[in-house]
Amino acid sequence: MEFKADARSIRGIWSLPRNGPDLYSEGAEKESQYIRSADVTSRWRWLRVSCPYIGGNGARSNAPRIPHPESIVEPGYSAEDPGFGRCSRKGKVAGGGTRSKDWWPCDLSLAVLRQNGDGSTPWDAKFDYATEFAKLDVSELKKDLTELQTNSQSWWPADFGNYGPFLIRLSWHNAGTYRSEDGRGGAGMGQQRFAPLNSWPDNAGLDKARRLLWPIKQKYGRKLSWADLMVFAGNTAMENMGFPTYGFAFGREDTWQSDEGIYWGSEQEFFPSPNSNKERYNGSTDIYGRAENLEDPLAATNHGLIYVDPRGPHGTPDPKASALDIRVTFGRMGMDDEETVALIAGGHAFGKTHGAVSGDFIGPDPNSAGIENQGLGWKNSFNTGVGNNSYTSGLEVIWSKTPTKWANEFLGSLIHNNWTLVKSPDGAPQWEAVSANASYPDAFIAGKLHKPTMLTSDLGLIYDPIYKNISTTFLNDFDYFTEKFALAWYKLLHRDMGPVSRYLGSEVPEDENLIWQDPLPAASYKIIDDADVKQLKQDILAAPNVNISNLVTTAWGSASTFRFSDKRGGANGARIALQPQRSFAANNPERLEAVLKSLQGVKDKFNSANKKKQVSLADLIVLGGTAAVEKAAADAGTTVDVPFTPGRVDTTQDLTDVESFAYLEPRTDAFRNYGHGNSRSLTEELMVYRASLLTLSPPEMTVLVGGMRALGANYDGSAFGILTDRPGQLTNDFFTNLLDDSTVWSPVVDTNEEKFEGKDLATGSVKYKATRADLIFGSHAELRAVAEVYGSGDSQDKFVNDFVRAWVKVMDLDRYDIK
Repeated sequence: MEFKADARSIRGIWSLPRNGPDLYSEGAEKESQYIRSADVTSRWRWLRVSCPYIGGNGARSNAPRIPHPESIVEPGYSAEDPGFGRCSRKGKVAGGGTRSKDWWPCDLSLAVLRQNGDGSTPWDAKFDYATEFAKLDVSELKKDLTELQTNSQSWWPADFGNYGPFLIRLSWHNAGTYRSEDGRGGAGMGQQRFAPLNSWPDNAGLDKARRLLWPIKQKYGRKLSWADLMVFAGNTAMENMGFPTYGFAFGREDTWQSDEGIYWGSEQEFFPSPNSNKERYNGSTDIYGRAENLEDPLAATNHGLIYVDPRGPHGTPDPKASALDIRVTFGRMGMDDEETVALIAGGHAFGKTHGAVSGDFIGPDPNSAGIENQGLGWKNSFNTGVGNNSYTSGLEVIWSKTPTKWANEFLGSLIHNNWTLVKSPDGAPQWEAVSANASYPDAFIAGKLHKPTMLTSDLGLIYDPIYKNISTTFLNDFDYFTEKFALAWYKLLHRDMGPVSRYLGSEVPEDENLIWQDPLPAASYKIIDDADVKQLKQDILAAPNVNISNLVTTAWGSASTFRFSDKRGGANGARIALQPQRSFAANNPERLEAVLKSLQGVKDKFNSANKKKQVSLADLIVLGGTAAVEKAAADAGTTVDVPFTPGRVDTTQDLTDVESFAYLEPRTDAFRNYGHGNSRSLTEELMVYRASLLTLSPPEMTVLVGGMRALGANYDGSAFGILTDRPGQLTNDFFTNLLDDSTVWSPVVDTNEEKFEGKDLATGSVKYKATRADLIFGSHAELRAVAEVYGSGDSQDKFVNDFVRAWVKVMDLDRYDIK
């Protein structure tokens, strides 16, 4: 693309004398000639590099911004190509300039442990979304959404006079970022409002959907979160178009910043750049051989896509290869083959895609657009830019004769037609029915008809034999298809919400027991009281084959499976006694078996002596850790009561999805000194990653590691990080000895700097062994600052109390029944 500019359009980008003539005055001819003679094309190229979405990802008409007429270029200032991820403008305000992260870009970042703090929310500390939601009139909300659905706006007219399909896409793309491996993504936090999701190519146009919903959000205010509204809008739209949904649960609380804890990939270019999947497939362009090698934990095939490339893998219109990508992508979202077909076929029963014009007319995404656009992007400069001139994906496909009505037209057309490859007006590959009549309605022109069309990814459903059998079954049994799509759609929208105890509203299905919800049976007995707790702690400590270390590691292994990302895991249910958790290597299965056997004995004895009152194994596992921490603190000279709230229940193996629970297995757990990093992620980075899933702050992470080392709570009972001569006592010895300069550390040979020896400075004798997860608290400046607090001479009591608070927090992370 050639960009033409004059002095106005590039003022402030090149260095000019501060006191020189005004470029907007007649006396600026010399400077103007100088600027006009500059290599504008090369300057524009570096701007495209510094703003990668501008650089060939749909924002082809964007140009350098014209600065304010009164702006002055400072002496010695020169804008340069900053490289990827850096702004070309050298700001000298707070947060500007060359920062520590620029000097040391590989330094361990703790930012993910500080996000979504109290200071980030506009609500006061007493705000409770569930309480506010209870005041919401859902029936009135539905009426407002129903009215919106057919109230077409001139600034963004509705396809077929109905925003229903548009709102379904909004819901789908909010929820569809979820992936099972790390539980991140999904609709649960309303993240589509923020970058990068608000500017992903796959979300083009959805900025308008959110603006359509703003008057409704504005009306209900704090009673309705954006996270709930964006998915409920699509659910309601489906109902209004004749689809019987399975139900809906509110309860998604908004966050107020982009989630920096999500790994979206390492590519530096968005889809549809051919480099937008380079890293996740390790550079492979083998569209048949690479699908299964998609980088963990990613699910999408390209950076900036929700699912797969609709044109086909790497833009190649090959339906068979597309099916391979679909299976991997939807599988990593936690969907099986039947759910996958149901979601694609059900979703494509409605609406159309948009590629009526060339992408050359499309402006920058919302995050790159000018301030005057107020958060809207992808401005279309062709004709009206809306309606029949609209553009989002570059593909122009209508899937059904009844795009605003629930029917089986999509599958009927897909299976019964023969397809030939054609191009969209933007030049993208898509498919058209060979001998079919033009019978599909135009989205805006009454009486105008089109031939049936499909995406390459759609044809994958008939080129893959398993998908084709499912598709044929759905076509022949519409009721069965409807049922399966209802269940799959419900799963899609709620997969990251956690246990049903978090679900709000009257539309939650009654007595549901869906395996992906990790169901817990209701307690049919009276819960233990304080007197019972006191006695049971004594019974646990007196049981055979238990000690401080293995009681702590068992409780930690149970509770620390929790993931804030999708609210899965945790101690409730005692799934550590079930497969697959019982066999997790980090749990040291042999030692775990001995502890569980002893705790089961305590349970059986108590329950046999009490007919109406019972204790669960889940409670005993946590109580064992509680008793061990109290004893260890007392042995160290500090008396402390560790809070314990009973009421956990035991679930069963048949209520446990073994395949999906396998994703909860920790590859590393620095708190138990288990595992280590690799060439992509250092051990300490993986520690921060796990701490983020546990919602820990830097001080909480620090005090927990130090406490676990003092308790001798390594997964294998090893001496690494046990920087004390009194293991099993809750002392601050880990910090005092780590910070002792009389110890000199060196890496152990052939351990890739994962293990270290600490030698006495005077004698050279080995005093301690440690791992990267230990030494980082003395090496990293911010963590050392916290470690110094706990290593101070007057900090023993503070250390114990802070450890107890952090410990109880982790033990209760999944206790939504008491929050």
